[in-house]
Amino acid sequence: MLSRVAERMFWIGRYMERVESTALLLRVNTNLALDLPNSKHVWASLIDITGDKDNFHETYQLENEQNVVKFLTQGETSSIRTALKNARENARTSREIMPREAWEKINKLHHFVENNLKKPLKREGRDAFLGEVIGRCHEFTGYLTGCMSVTQAFNFMKLGRKLERADMTTRILDIGCYNLNNPKHTELVDYERLLWTSLLMSVSGYQMYRQHVDDHVNGEDVADFLLRDEHFPRSVDFCLDEVSECCEQLPLSDEPQRATNLAQRRIKNSNVIDLFSSGELHWFIDEVQLDLARIHHQVETTWFTYRNDPAA
Repeated sequence: MLSRVAERMFWIGRYMERVESTALLLRVNTNLALDLPNSKHVWASLIDITGDKDNFHETYQLENEQNVVKFLTQGETSSIRTALKNARENARTSREIMPREAWEKINKLHHFVENNLKKPLKREGRDAFLGEVIGRCHEFTGYLTGCMSVTQAFNFMKLGRKLERADMTTRILDIGCYNLNNPKHTELVDYERLLWTSLLMSVSGYQMYRQHVDDHVNGEDVADFLLRDEHFPRSVDFCLDEVSECCEQLPLSDEPQRATNLAQRRIKNSNVIDLFSSGELHWFIDEVQLDLARIHHQVETTWFTYRNDPAA
């Protein structure tokens, strides 16, 4: 497979996962804001999760509901619209690789989003819009899983999706821990269980947590579940196992596999409960995020070097 084609498939996976994750974050936190006496931390946290605060403040002064929703649905960098536009462009130039119906699903979702964002996305219609986006992303992923041959192209797309998912889980968990442990946010302590529940819902993990961990939602168990659970599809450990499996199916994978193994060992050998109790979880998550960045770097340098590839 040409490097440029592999790269496009990888980014389709990352961007479509980003569309779904952003829509889910907005949907869950819109509902959370209704249950809190002061929702300013909710909206500020969403910008922190994206890591795009500088770009946000180039356009907006206040981190309020109206501005954050517009930024995350229509902005030029970290929005649903931008991620979907990029996914669609990569899919358009890869139509000979993907099933035709998969391209059609991305294209139809693109037009749906564009048509619905022609006017401001007010709260009363937001849940339905975001639910439709999430559902169509599930359709796309499910269709590929059921109908696309498991070739190198499929594995590159899956690799991108799993890396993006692991990264988003660490970001959501990190910001959640920060908000609840920040002395400036003492008013949130009374809503601790609600906030941890909302965090689980932001990764579609609430029911699985209750089934496999405990009916009682608490921070240390949530952190351990999202980082180390071997069975939940959005835990970092599960995603890294999937990344490793993808690497095994691809040629010249020694360096990406080595970087992935390092991240896996860090997660599997950790005691998240102790890290949470000692206040060191933030620093641990920082290290995990650096591990994920190293994996991405190795993926790029190993497989996406088409500028120097005479066959490209």
